[in-house]
Amino acid sequence: QVQLVESGGGLVQPGGSLRLSCAASGFTFSNYAMYWYRQAPGKGRELVASITGPGGGTNYADSVKGRFTISKDNAKKMVYLQMNSLKPEDTAVYYCNARLRVAVTATLYNYWGQGTQVTVSS
Repeated sequence: QVQLVESGGGLVQPGGSLRLSCAASGFTFSNYAMYWYRQAPGKGRELVASITGPGGGTNYADSVKGRFTISKDNAKKMVYLQMNSLKPEDTAVYYCNARLRVAVTATLYNYWGQGTQVTVSS
């Protein structure tokens, strides 16, 4: 059974830090690209950061570059999002996503966690 379970959200003051974690199970974690998305109230889901499966290359939304860092531990099947210098506009539900496209079978494997709330407020 595939599972992605996020943790680490909470209430933090502007300028503070949080570290989100996502525990994966039920699939070959090291082959998958991992993503963090967020969705603020009344807005669409936004891609925040990504990290590739085998190579570990990373990409970030312009709004979080220099403040957020995505990383993963293949042995522990964990992906993390270190969030520093948090701003009120970072307030959202943050979701972990795992994705693998198998070209030979044209199959997309796409899994989501349940989300964790991050609130940045004084």
